[in-house]
Amino acid sequence: MPSLQKALPPELADNALRLFRECLRRAKFIGNQQHNTGLLVSMVRQQFKKNMHETDPEKIQKMKDDAARGLINHIIYESEKMTGRKFSG
Repeated sequence: MPSLQKALPPELADNALRLFRECLRRAKFIGNQQHNTGLLVSMVRQQFKKNMHETDPEKIQKMKDDAARGLINHIIYESEKMTGRKFSG
């Protein structure tokens, strides 16, 4: 089984790896708050593992965009919770 680093061009692999790590960090953060860390981390790993052999650049970009959108939504949610202000419409 080829590693993620060898299956994709370096610029995609680096970005996907950074995105994966950030998704894991967020899953651990949310999991610690809701006491289901193992489940959330497992879900993140499963999604990335399921798609690690994708070679279509458009599909890869869409998956990365979806993951980034989820991270941004969580960051906004946490910011709103901390400040008491609503940032989105």
